[in-house]
Amino acid sequence: MHNISDSQLTNDLELNQELRIKAEKAKIFLSDSKEYSTDLRDYHITLDKQTFENLILPIADKTLDNVRLSVKDSGLDVSEIDNVILVGGSSRIPLIKQKLKEFFGKSPDDSMNPDEVVALGAAVQADILAGNRKDILLIDVTPLSLGIETVGGLMDTIIPRNSKVPIRVGRQYTTSVDGQKNLRISVYQGERDLVEHNRKLGEFLLKNIPPMVAGLPKIEVYFMLNADGILTVGAKEIRSGVETSVEIKSTYGISEEKMALMLLDSIKNAETDIKRRALLEAINEANNVILSTARFITQNENMLTSDEKSTLQTLTSHLSESIKSESKDNIQTAMKNLNDYSHPLAHKALNINIGKALTGAKV
Repeated sequence: MHNISDSQLTNDLELNQELRIKAEKAKIFLSDSKEYSTDLRDYHITLDKQTFENLILPIADKTLDNVRLSVKDSGLDVSEIDNVILVGGSSRIPLIKQKLKEFFGKSPDDSMNPDEVVALGAAVQADILAGNRKDILLIDVTPLSLGIETVGGLMDTIIPRNSKVPIRVGRQYTTSVDGQKNLRISVYQGERDLVEHNRKLGEFLLKNIPPMVAGLPKIEVYFMLNADGILTVGAKEIRSGVETSVEIKSTYGISEEKMALMLLDSIKNAETDIKRRALLEAINEANNVILSTARFITQNENMLTSDEKSTLQTLTSHLSESIKSESKDNIQTAMKNLNDYSHPLAHKALNINIGKALTGAKV
């Protein structure tokens, strides 16, 4: 094991501090000059503007990704934005100004001190929170979407990002298995279509659901987010009144940096996520059709001919095989073939059952 002496550790810390100071000076100097030179210990260092801009280009592009996302969330078109005000010391860098000018089609407003803008904004917000300003309304919004996991590992958003707080939103779901008595509800935060890519906040179990055929129970899942950032998630089976809930404290919040990374990740993977969601939704629908078809054959076995039963079973097998192929087009084609064949049979069975029910009845 290698031991580091106190003097060596002190020396490394001092060197790191010197490097940070020199880097800050270089950033500031190269905003107005083409080259920066300095001495660092026994070395003479020179950094030109072009090299500096190449080094910070990935950070500048990430900044612009956040700008694009902000404009999208605002619901405005770039042409509708009258003025772009620079905030923060690094907005003085010419490369940042150039990127913003290219995006907005106009030069950003750098007439104000970007450091003072930050301080002024913080002071105004503090004044509002203290109750001294009545002419400005301070609105909190949710930084990331909140939702639950549904069949196939999909994220179903209940409260979209940028929703005003406080807020209460409910949505109805049902069971996917016959006789299901318990329903596990997992709560997630994030923008990706699959929960595996989002952040799990907690889960709870809705117990003692009266056994019913899949699809019959009506389960309302509701999210309540209050002004203190406390999220309450509840579930209620409407027919029986069975209900339970869980409270998730405001500690579910994450740093702004982590939030920005999650948002950028959702943008970069948007196309892949859309395709994956479409496939999983097709698989879920196909599984429901297979289950319904099996139930239909069992319930109407005496009304169906041998050929009809055989054809239904063959088409169902084809649909099961298409699911294994993980091709949305194959699944939808197989599902359409089964639906097209089964619909006339369903109508025939319905008419027979109605006829039996009305036998001997007076209308």
